[in-house]
This record gives sequence, C-alpha cells and structure tokens, in this order.
Amino acid sequence: MTNPVSTHPDTARVHDGVVEVIAARTLYDVGHLRPESHFEADLGIDSVIMESVLLSVREHFALSAELPAGPATIGELVDAVRAALAADAGSGAPAPAATDAGAADPVTEAVVAAAMRQTQYQRHQLALDADLEGELGVDSVVLTSVVAEATERLGLTGPAPDLAGATTLRALADALRACTPAVRNTAPGAEAADGAGTDTSEPRRAPGSAPGAGPDGWDHRSMKDFTEQRDPDLFAKTRSFAGYLRSREKDRLYWYGMPLHSKCGNRAVIFDELEGRKREFLMFASNNYLGLANHPDVIEAVVDATRTYGATHTGSRFIGGTNMLHKELERRLAAFKQRPACIVYPGGYSANLGAISALVKSYDTLVVDRLNHMSIVDGARLSGAVRKIYRHNDMADLERILSRSAEQGTGGRLIVADGVFSMHGDVCDLPEIVRLAKEYDARVMIDDAHSTGVLGVRGSGTAEHFGLKGEVDLELGTMSKTLAGMGGFVVGEEEVVEYLRYYSNSYVFAANIPAGVAAGLIAAIDVIEAEPERLKRLWTNIGTLRGRLLEAGFDLEHSESAILPIVIGDERRAMEMGRAVRARGLFCQTVVYPGVPLGDARLRVSVTCEHTPQDLDLAAEIFVDAARETGVLPTP
Repeated sequence: MTNPVSTHPDTARVHDGVVEVIAARTLYDVGHLRPESHFEADLGIDSVIMESVLLSVREHFALSAELPAGPATIGELVDAVRAALAADAGSGAPAPAATDAGAADPVTEAVVAAAMRQTQYQRHQLALDADLEGELGVDSVVLTSVVAEATERLGLTGPAPDLAGATTLRALADALRACTPAVRNTAPGAEAADGAGTDTSEPRRAPGSAPGAGPDGWDHRSMKDFTEQRDPDLFAKTRSFAGYLRSREKDRLYWYGMPLHSKCGNRAVIFDELEGRKREFLMFASNNYLGLANHPDVIEAVVDATRTYGATHTGSRFIGGTNMLHKELERRLAAFKQRPACIVYPGGYSANLGAISALVKSYDTLVVDRLNHMSIVDGARLSGAVRKIYRHNDMADLERILSRSAEQGTGGRLIVADGVFSMHGDVCDLPEIVRLAKEYDARVMIDDAHSTGVLGVRGSGTAEHFGLKGEVDLELGTMSKTLAGMGGFVVGEEEVVEYLRYYSNSYVFAANIPAGVAAGLIAAIDVIEAEPERLKRLWTNIGTLRGRLLEAGFDLEHSESAILPIVIGDERRAMEMGRAVRARGLFCQTVVYPGVPLGDARLRVSVTCEHTPQDLDLAAEIFVDAARETGVLPTP
C-alpha cells in the first residue's frame, strides 16, 4: 500500500512541519510520529499539551486563523493545516518565511534537530547564528543534551565531545564536524563512512584503576558524564554512576547525605557512614541563618499545633487541606514582606515551578540570570516559554535581551533572578533590573530563598535591602532556611496571587505543609520581629569570617550575604580540600557539577548567628590549614 504522504509533495511538506512541532513539544523521536498516531491513545498528548501544539503549528505555518480543536491523529492535523494554508492562499495571506536552518548539511541538520527536541523550539525559531544562552536560553545542561543527541544522530560512538565553548548552533555544528575524522568529512553533498576514522577507545589508565581514569589512576569523570548515557536498558546509567560514586566515597571525596544525630546548631553530631561512627563537627553547612530551628518558641509551637490538629492533613488546599493556620501564615508572610497577599506552596522548589508555569506560556518570554537556582530553570522548562539567559548580573546584557524581545513583540516578559545566588553569595542588581523592567514593559520576580531573614533592616529580603518595596511584582521565598520549617511562598498583588491559586498545578494538585509546620513558621516570624539582635549578630559573624578568609588569600567572588564561597575551580582539588576540612572537624559543602559548572568548583560556607567568636577563629584556622595541605593556598 502506498504511503499517502509520499504521493503529495504539499502533504509531505506539511506533514514534516507538523511532526517537527509535535516532536519539539513532546520530545518524541520523529520516527515515532506516524500519520495514524492518535494524540491521546498513542502519544499521551492531553488537552493542555494539545492546545500548545495547535498554537505552535499555527505559528510555524504563519496561519491567519486558529486551527480546529478536533483532529485526533497526526494525519487529521496535517489535513487541517493543508486546508488552512489553502484558505490563506485564496485570501492572499503571505506564505511563511524561510529560515536559515532549513537547507542544511547533515551535521547542521543533526544539531538543529537535536536542539528542537531538547529546547521545544520550532525550526523557524532556531536561527543558526543566534546566541545559545542570550537568545535561545540554552544553558550548559541543555547544551550537553543537544551535543549528545546530535552525536547519536550522526552515528558517532564513544562519549559525546565537550563543546561547551560553542556559542551558536552554527559554531556547534562546525566544532562537531571538526572534532573527529568521521564528522570532519561530512560536508554538504558528502557522507561519512560508518565509524571511519572514529577513535572510540577509552583514555589510557593505570592498571587496576577505574574506567575514566588517567595514567595517574585519577578518575577524571564528573557527574556530567552520566547524564546522557544512552542504552536500551534504562538503568544502565545507574550502574555506571554507582561505580563512580563508590570510588569517590572510598576516597572520602563524596560525603553527601550523612545523617545528623543531633540538632543542627553551631555544632552538630553526624554519623560518618564511611567510617561507621558518630562525629561532632563545627557546622558551616546549615541555612539556619538566624538559629530559629532550635528556638524553644518555634519548637513548642510545632508540638502544640501537632497535638491539636494531628500529624498532617490528607488533601490539597482545595479539598480538605486548608487549616486556619495556613490562612494565618499567609497573612503573616504578606505583612512581613509588606505586600498585599501571599500564597503558600508545599516547598520553595514547587513555588518556582508553580508560579512560573502558571503565569508564563509558550508565547511568552522568560528572561533569567545565568546562575539562577535549578527550580527556576525547571519552571522555565515546564512553562514551555521562550527562555533568554543573560550573563550573570550583567545589566547591559539584560537590556540587550529585553530590547530584542520587545522588537519581536509577542507575548509578555518575566524577568526572574535570585535575590542572593545560592552558590555564589552575591546579590542581584535589583535597582537596575527594576528600571529595565519598567522601560521594556516586563514583570519581575525575585527568589528570596537566601535573602529572607538575611537582607534588609528587618530581614524581609532583597526589595527591602534596596529600598524597593512595592517595586518588585512577585517575591518568592522558601521556608526551609531562615524560617526554620518547610514550604515555599509567593507574595504580590491580590489578583495575581488568586490567579496562582487556581492555575499553579504544584498548589492545586499537591497536599500542603502540615498544621504543626505552619504554626512553627508563624512562631519563627514572631521571633524575627521580637529579636532583631539575631540579624545584627549574623552580620557581625559574616563580617568577621569574611575578613579572615580574604586576609588569608581566598577568592570569595563578590559575596554580600551569609554564603561565603571559597572558589577553587578544579573539581579534584576542591573535593580534596573538602576532605581535609572534614578531617579537621569542620563540616561545609563541597560543590561540584551540577551545583556549579565544570571548572567552577568550590566550598560553600554558611554563616549563622549561632556561631561564636571562637567558632569563627577555629573555622578560619581550619580552612587555611586545609588549603595549604591541598595546594589551594601556598605554604608559607
């Protein structure tokens, strides 16, 4: 039987365009999308995704009228598009513009196809010379996936090459073409021999060393190497990573997830699972900035409310899950942040997912700082919006992006930035962000996860710190840090907050925090307001330790918060210094990929108001001694 797509050139062109859009929106492989594929039964495309597909198809073909909502299969949608194109032709409507990503050589075609799947952009949106971050919103994590898929499409074996230096799709294709002989010979009109000239052998390593190890026996792989390992067995990557993890743990380099056996104050007892014993540490890995997690009033409020209302509730906020304490907590948070209304989510991560995906849609633009928290990145992906990434705290780059997106004139724009950047400790340039947002008619949301309880005279966050209360459209926060509980929240205008209640899936379809936790959070706000000396003591401690570390010669970047990053760069040396610090009885975070990009490894030191002057002196001494032992600082 003849395939009807192959007998009608116009149908074939439309079919290919429709399939490209569906593949971008659903991440299905193009080969899986056949004319008879049913959207719901075969592809699992629900009404929400279908609405996005229809809108994207209409934009892709520049159709003047909306497409009907009735097509049940890909073939029916192709027929609907052909009919719409015929109608536009009869009315004299202009044909869709061509794109430079259309007629490409095999390497460029593989790169563009991979970019479509990994970013959900349509082909006509992927200009080959567009900046990957600033214009297409392709961060290092997405770029890794694009390179891995493009490599697979070209039939290359072995690990995907590291092409992080490429800044455009064209540069990515050129670098991929030149990186191995097999790809170098693939040019327009030429085909590479299967595997010809491709070196798939592993790097030489010392006898008995781990896979990925160099001649010195050191395993040079990072967590990045396991994210795109492809295999018919879904769990193959887990076995590869397990071996890598065990070797890091054996060398005392990965020490994540060790359980506490005490309260987490300036000191804490942790069970060392690698040695099988409990150890007391000087604690500099806690976000308990104001010491509220151990405050007797907070603990008593949690206990009393739990006895009164039970361990938890069993429904979402709309269905039996709202307690009077939730309402009171929202009122108190709004008052504390000096905004009209507040919505509480189950967590800070879900607050970003819910707020961004509810407000920003595929036809809108999300403009984000390069170093934003992963919850913002995932919220952007969930929204399906066009994402633009500006260089970290670079306001000239932000203005360039806003100016270009304003020229395109489609949809709204939301600028999202961390107030305090969690792995760097610096503060966003909020005055300039607000100014540019007004100039280019954009909205602003600031994530105050590490700002609430730290910045501002009252500790209410970034907007207060800069004297811009009421100038930021949405302020988001988490309650698992300074506020010593669990949950997330967003404050803003009443109508915006009410909209979020009905359209944030992470609020509507999730159970909320228990009543006991809500009571503890209310008590924490009481303590912050009644004991302002905690905030003053925190900043005294920050200044003391920061001064000692800078005097010793450490690179703390531009930290202006309770987070002090000791920047090292090399992942191996950072892990070795972290091990040396722990051996001396101090616990802080060793941050490697994916917490920071490769080459930017660091120790992350969190200061609290509970640290004593003796704690700070001892911490400075430990960091200096560990740094000299590992070569981070020179030996005097």
